[in-house]
Amino acid sequence: MTTPITADQVEQFHQDGFLVVDSLFSPEETRRILEVAHTDPEIAAEAKENENFEGDGVTTRLVYRPTLGDNAYSAVASSRRLVGPMEQIYSSPMNHYYTLNMLKDPGTGGWEWHQDYGYHYKEFFYPHFITVMVALEPATKENGCLRVVKGSNQLGRLEHSSLGSQLIANRSRVDLALEQMEEVHCELSAGSVLYFDGNVLHASHPNHSQISRWSLVIAYAPTSNIWVREEESTLTKVTPLDDEQLEEAIRRHEAAVGG
Repeated sequence: MTTPITADQVEQFHQDGFLVVDSLFSPEETRRILEVAHTDPEIAAEAKENENFEGDGVTTRLVYRPTLGDNAYSAVASSRRLVGPMEQIYSSPMNHYYTLNMLKDPGTGGWEWHQDYGYHYKEFFYPHFITVMVALEPATKENGCLRVVKGSNQLGRLEHSSLGSQLIANRSRVDLALEQMEEVHCELSAGSVLYFDGNVLHASHPNHSQISRWSLVIAYAPTSNIWVREEESTLTKVTPLDDEQLEEAIRRHEAAVGG
């Protein structure tokens, strides 16, 4: 299965700063990956809690993975289905930067307004940076789906400052952006994917519902981007996996966790 995007979709991404591709992964694939994540002992052992909202007692749970490995999450991150549209967008092969297992259970959440390039401009010379959210469960307004400011990638990188465990974009610029631009709630069905530009403003509310919203959030940069930190890069050039290789990786991970 391949899902190339059209020239109009590539243009839409560059104009709006984001693109949703529905049902990129099948319901069965998504169910199996979610079950692996729920039974994976590494998830329970490595999950950390970010305090992204001041004084409200709500934390954001995630697992940070800086490298690719032999697991279902890395297979998704390397799958041709997922990587192909980014290669079209940037006319370049892609480097994997990191993967996050986002564990948005009821009573946890979210993120203040920020840009991912606001975190990572010290690593990359160009603002050619993209993040991909793979919904393992439905993302809705009720359980704190991602919100983006349509077209805010055109603003360039805004100044960011620390708040709790995260960085937040300059509040006055965010307020102005919300006055001038459209805020979009990116509701996703399980298996659907959201691609968003490193400079697009995005945020999410805490999950105040009784329905969890687990996902994979994966960061990439085209291989043409230049790593500028003195520390050695953790970037890995992605060798896209076909559907059979994706299936094999999911099966291996299922067997490893007793599935």
